[in-house]
Amino acid sequence: MNQNNKFFIAAIYLVCATLFWAGNFIVGKTASINEIPPISLNFYRWLVAWLILLPFTFRELIKKKNYILNNIGLFIVLGITAVTIFNSALFYSLKFTQVISGVLMISTVPVMIIFISSLLKIEKTNFFQIIGVGLSLTGVLFIITKADIGLLKNLDFNRGDLIMIIAMLSWATYSALLKKKKYELSQISLLQVVISFGVIFLIPLYFIDMNMGNSIKLEKPFFLTLAYVVLFPGLASFFFWIKGVALIGANRSGVFLHLMPIFGAVMAMIIFDEKFMFYHLLGAVFILMGIILSNRKSTS
Repeated sequence: MNQNNKFFIAAIYLVCATLFWAGNFIVGKTASINEIPPISLNFYRWLVAWLILLPFTFRELIKKKNYILNNIGLFIVLGITAVTIFNSALFYSLKFTQVISGVLMISTVPVMIIFISSLLKIEKTNFFQIIGVGLSLTGVLFIITKADIGLLKNLDFNRGDLIMIIAMLSWATYSALLKKKKYELSQISLLQVVISFGVIFLIPLYFIDMNMGNSIKLEKPFFLTLAYVVLFPGLASFFFWIKGVALIGANRSGVFLHLMPIFGAVMAMIIFDEKFMFYHLLGAVFILMGIILSNRKSTS
C-alpha cells in the first residue's frame, strides 16, 4: 500500500472515530432531554460493552491474571477515571450546559494531559507547554464565564460547565497514566480490564442513584441511546482509532481529534438549534493557541 492510500484509509478511520465521539455529546444531550439518568446510562453502557468484549478477551485475561492482580491499584485508578467518573460527569453535565460549550472544553484534553503528566512527573514540560496550558485554561474560563467578569466575581457558574471540567481532568488523568508504562496486555484486553474496574465502582453509584428515584424507563429512547453509546463511541471509535494510529502513527493521528469540537458544534446547531456565541469563539481561539503552543518543541 503506497503512502497516499495509507493516509486516505487512515483518515477515514480517524474521521469516523472523532465523528462518533462527537456524537456522544449529542446523544448525551438527547438523553438529558428524555430524562435518562446519566449514571444509569453510563452503567448500562459499559456493562453491555463488557459483555460484548468478553468472548474476545477472557482467554488472555485468565492467562494474565497474575499480571493484572500485581497492578490492580493502577487498573482501579484507570477504571475510575475513564469509566466511572468521565462518562458519568460528561452525561450529567449535558443536562445543564450546551453541547458547543462541552465539546470546546473537552478539546483541551490534549493540553490537560501535558499538565497532569507534569504534576505526576510522568513527562517533563517545556516553556511552550506551560504557556499552552495557561492559554487553554483561559479559553475554558471564557466559556464557563461566558466572557462576563460579573460571573467570575460572583462565582455564579453554570453547574454543567463545572462538571465538564471534572470530566476533562478525569480523562486527562487516565490518558496520562496510560502513557506512564507499557502494558503486558493487548489493547482490547486492556480496555476490558479498565471497563471491569470502572463498572465495579459504578455499581454502588447506580444503586444510590436508583434509591434517589432516578430509575431507567425501559422505553425506546433509552434503548436507542444505549445502542449508540455502546456501539459507536464505546466500541467502534476505539477500534477505528487503533487502526488509524497503526497506519500513520500517534502524532499524525492526534491532529484529527481537533475535528471533534467542529463536528459536535455543527451537529448541535443543526439538531438543537444552539447558537455559536462570541464567548465560544473567544474560548476556541485561546484553546487553539494553547494546543498549537503546547505541541511546539523547546529549542533549549
